Amino acid sequence: MERKNIWNSYTKKQLAELETLNKNYRRFLDAGKTERECVKESVALAEKAGFQNLQDVIKNGQRLQAGDRVYATYMGKAIALFVIGTKDIEKGMNILGAHIDSPRLDLKQNPLYEDTELAYLDTHYYGGIKKYQWVTIPLALHGVIAKKDGSVVDVCIGEDEKDPVFCITDLLVHLSGEQLEKKAAKVVEGEALNLLIGNMPLADTEKDAVKANILKLLKEKYDVEEEDFLSAELEVVPAGKARECGLDRSMVLAYGHDDRVCAYTSLEAILDVKKVKHTACCILVDKEEIGSVGATGMQSRFFENIVAELLNCMGDYSDLKLRRVLANSRMLSSDVSAAYDPEYGAAFEKKNTAYFARGIVFNKYTGARGKSGSNDANAEYVAQLRAVLDKQDVKYQTAELGKVDFGGGGTIAYILALYGMQVIDCGVAVLSMHAPWEIVSKADVYEAKRCYTAFLAV
Repeated sequence: MERKNIWNSYTKKQLAELETLNKNYRRFLDAGKTERECVKESVALAEKAGFQNLQDVIKNGQRLQAGDRVYATYMGKAIALFVIGTKDIEKGMNILGAHIDSPRLDLKQNPLYEDTELAYLDTHYYGGIKKYQWVTIPLALHGVIAKKDGSVVDVCIGEDEKDPVFCITDLLVHLSGEQLEKKAAKVVEGEALNLLIGNMPLADTEKDAVKANILKLLKEKYDVEEEDFLSAELEVVPAGKARECGLDRSMVLAYGHDDRVCAYTSLEAILDVKKVKHTACCILVDKEEIGSVGATGMQSRFFENIVAELLNCMGDYSDLKLRRVLANSRMLSSDVSAAYDPEYGAAFEKKNTAYFARGIVFNKYTGARGKSGSNDANAEYVAQLRAVLDKQDVKYQTAELGKVDFGGGGTIAYILALYGMQVIDCGVAVLSMHAPWEIVSKADVYEAKRCYTAFLAV
C-alpha cells in the first residue's frame, strides 16, 4: 500500500518530457491568470492542434465523424473540447473536467475612492482565502471593461516588468498590539482589502484630486469613464511569473495551481489524442470556487447543451440519446488535493493523505466531515481505473482531504454524477492551497498528464 517517491524511476527521456511539460505549464499559467485568459489560451492551443470551433461546424452544416476534433466556448469563461471516437457515442464519453477559476479579489462595481490623498480600489474576495495572506504583496489587475457602445476593453496591469504593481497595506508592527490579539480570520477584515493605486493629485483640481488623476490616466490608456466600472470584470491577482522552486528545481511556485494544474494537463491530454474508441472530452469551467453556480459554472446546463449540439452535428440527436450518452460516460473530476505538509502534520492522517512526488491523487470521496456534499465513487469504477493505470505504469496514490473532523472541500464531481455517470476526483497534490502562491511537484504534473492521456485512450 505504500507509495514511494517517483523521481528516481524516470529515464532520461522521461525527465526531458517532464521538464518540457512543466516549462509549457508555466507559460500557460503566466498567460492565463483569469478564467477568460485561460479560455483564450486554450482556444489558441486547440486551434493549433487542429480543433474546429463547433459553431463553425454548425454554420457550415458539416457532419461530424470519427476522428473529428471540435471545441465550444461559453461566454468566454468555459470551454469544452471533443475528439469523436470510433464507437457509437451512446456508449458514453471519457470526460476530463477541471475548473479554471482561482481564489482572488474582484473589484466592486463602484470601487474607486480617495481617502487622505490616497486612491484605492475597493474589492470583494472570491472563493476561500486567508485574507491576511493578500496584504503587502505585489498585485496585478486583470480583466475586461465592457462599454455601452458594445466594445470590450482588455485590462492587464502589473505583469510586464515596465508596469506598475498594486498593493494592500498592513498596519506596522509597532502599532499592531491590538491587531495581533485577533484571530487569524479577523486580523485583516474583508472590507480592508482595498487596493492602493495612487497618490499623485491632478493639477488645478481641488476635490479628490488623486482620484481625478487616476481617472485621467484610465481615460488616456483605455478610453473609459468611471461609470464603466459598473460593467467591468476586473480581478486582482498576485503579480509575477510562475517560477521553478527549490535548489533542485523540482517544484513549481505559482498563482492558480488550484485548479489550473489539472486544467492544463487535461487540456494537453486531449490535444495529444489522435484516435480514440470512446469520444474524448475535456471541459474547463468557471465558478467552482464559489459553488459552481452561474451560467458558466458546472451547475449550468451549458455542457448538456453543447453535447446536444454535438449529437445534432453527428446526425443523431434525440433527448433519449443525450441522456444515454451522459449516463454511460466516465469522468475524472480533475481537481487538486492537499499535499502533506510536515509543518502542519496535525491536520493530516498520514496513511490516507497525498504526498509530493508520489503521483496523481485519487480522492474516492471529498466533502466535509461525514462525507457531506461528496461524490463517493463506486468501488468497481476505482478498480477499472487501477487496471488502466497499472497497465500504463502511471504512478498514483489515494488520499482524503485532511483528518475527518478538520474540514473538507468540494469539486465538480457530484454535479456530473447527477447524470448517472461514473465519476471520481483525480488531481495533483498542492502545498499552500488557496494561498496567493501555491506549490506543486513537477513529477506529479507529469504523472497527471500521463494519467489523463491513458484514461482518454480506454
